Amino acid sequence: MTRAAPASNPTAATGRWLSGYFQRSELPLHALAFLLPAMILFEIGISFRPADPIAFHVLQLFFHQLGATGRFIPLLSVVAILLTWHIARKDPWKIDMETLWGMFLESLLLAMPLLALGIAVARWHIHVPLGAQFHISGDNVILSLGAGVYEEFVFRLGMMTLVSIVAVDVLKLRKSLSNLLMVLISAVLFSLYHYLGTESFQLQSFIFRASAGIYFAMLFLTRGFGITCGSHIAYDISIVLLQSFAPH
Repeated sequence: MTRAAPASNPTAATGRWLSGYFQRSELPLHALAFLLPAMILFEIGISFRPADPIAFHVLQLFFHQLGATGRFIPLLSVVAILLTWHIARKDPWKIDMETLWGMFLESLLLAMPLLALGIAVARWHIHVPLGAQFHISGDNVILSLGAGVYEEFVFRLGMMTLVSIVAVDVLKLRKSLSNLLMVLISAVLFSLYHYLGTESFQLQSFIFRASAGIYFAMLFLTRGFGITCGSHIAYDISIVLLQSFAPH
């Protein structure tokens, strides 16, 4: 008589899926699949109400200096870099939909600590939004999509990679010191860049944004580009919604 196969262990199966999820969610192809809808919605939205986040203009100016012009250059640059990264890693061309849903839920969860900090500092009348002050409208949900992707593209994927190259390859610093410099430099520049517009510098808002920059930098080092962007988007949209329902 053939023995019945032993029942599978649900806990072990869940553990294996989570282990695989944490690996898959950091892959550049999954980051691209996860972020592409947000980038497309942002492009559609600003085609009707052109009000780009500063990071988007920074990217346009950067590529303009290199001789590349065009409305979609920032979007194409994100796509090209993630695809190039994917090809260089020689990862399989396979996207797991459960992983994308997991990234969505994880982004919401990881936005909560920063949201709690923002609500806490708001009690002392400290400026909460990561971006400049704005009027509450549906346009700001669209702007949140672009800011979450392009600010992370500039300050985490771009700036932290550049600092790492200089610190490790040129200065030959230890990895721990290199990571510290990556986090601090990107966070400070991230906070300062918000004052390139019309907003006046305030120490309280600078400290809050630098703290947010440190948080996103740590997410980038531990959870990858896609989750970092998703958490940034989730935070910005949460602030827009909270302000829209707050008493005026």
